[in-house]
Amino acid sequence: MKSIAAILLMLVVTYSGAHSEPLRVDVKKTATCGCCQAWINHLKQSGFNVSTENMALGALARFKRQHGVGAEHQSCHTGRVAGYTIEGHVPAGDIARLLKQRPDALGLSVPGMPIGSPGMAVGTERDAYNVLLLKKDGSAEVFASYKAKP
Repeated sequence: MKSIAAILLMLVVTYSGAHSEPLRVDVKKTATCGCCQAWINHLKQSGFNVSTENMALGALARFKRQHGVGAEHQSCHTGRVAGYTIEGHVPAGDIARLLKQRPDALGLSVPGMPIGSPGMAVGTERDAYNVLLLKKDGSAEVFASYKAKP
């Protein structure tokens, strides 16, 4: 049985071979955020090429607004990949699915910082959380759901 990382890497390779856009995630974050780096490591382990830029909090907030992330959908870091915005602790598998499906949307968001989402590990515990598809009209719909684990 293939590991999840191998399957995600296969999806990434399939996507990059079919499109001219690089599968690099450009992440904007503050310099002191440890969970941001943990999420970046999750993406790298899943086969993504990741670049980072540390920004002052005010500049990061402006970047989020410029890319359509409203206050209700914000988290601590923001990524951009293939024209999509990725806000917060979005699992790599959901990013790969977004890139495969190519919906007419702004991107994905995991608002806040739910325990157990990628980069927010606390043992095996996980809060229930949703990955939201951010639409161009400012609305959002559930793209994926994760159940709580005690």
